[in-house]
Amino acid sequence: MATSTGMARVLRELSSRSGPGLIGGDPLECARVLGVDGVAVSLVTGGALSELVWSSPGVSERLEDEQYTLGEGPGVDSVGSCAVVVEPDLARVRADRWPVLLPALAGLGVGAVFCFPLRIGGVCLGVLTAQRGAPGPLTAAAMDDALILSAAVTAVVLDGGGRTESFATAESGAPLHRAAVHQASGMISVQAGVSVAQALILLRAHAYRHETPLLRVAEDVVARRLRFRHTGDGPDPSFEKKRG
Repeated sequence: MATSTGMARVLRELSSRSGPGLIGGDPLECARVLGVDGVAVSLVTGGALSELVWSSPGVSERLEDEQYTLGEGPGVDSVGSCAVVVEPDLARVRADRWPVLLPALAGLGVGAVFCFPLRIGGVCLGVLTAQRGAPGPLTAAAMDDALILSAAVTAVVLDGGGRTESFATAESGAPLHRAAVHQASGMISVQAGVSVAQALILLRAHAYRHETPLLRVAEDVVARRLRFRHTGDGPDPSFEKKRG
């Protein structure tokens, strides 16, 4: 498996510690080398794909947020199976595979998606996702580059020291992109008298119902502008919107 000249340059920059993030390098340059419109890397925290740590702006970020909000999609499947998921034409994917996500991807203008797990042995640490508006497969050279890149990203994550541990444990004060979601889930768990896992489901359901980004809903909960109630009948996605 050979690395292209462009990907060799991306790999040299990938492990640089020049920025505050876990992963160095320019995701837009990476996307250009792979022949796609955008790339993203999300890590597994708390047993689920949840933490966006590296992304080209725009559609790739929104794709990751949609998968996180809905709990379904190619990245979720790639992490669950610890296997590559390649869908070169989303218009040909069965509607019942990702019934809620597929219409959202069509709205975002995503025509093809390629997911590469960040794996070490049988453990999946996260996923590298590449997306493109136009349908069509990656070239053989781009597939090789993407597989090499996913292995390199895995190495960077494993070599991240304390920063990697912060991402993995979602500890208080860690520089998580979605730290508010973790905090909001804990608050809803207390408010509604449900488990943290159920609280996250309530949070996702509210975000989906109101077509609001999950992070924004979480920030409302943390700021106490939004409160979920406990009822005697069990978990209830009803809420109280506070003024001010």
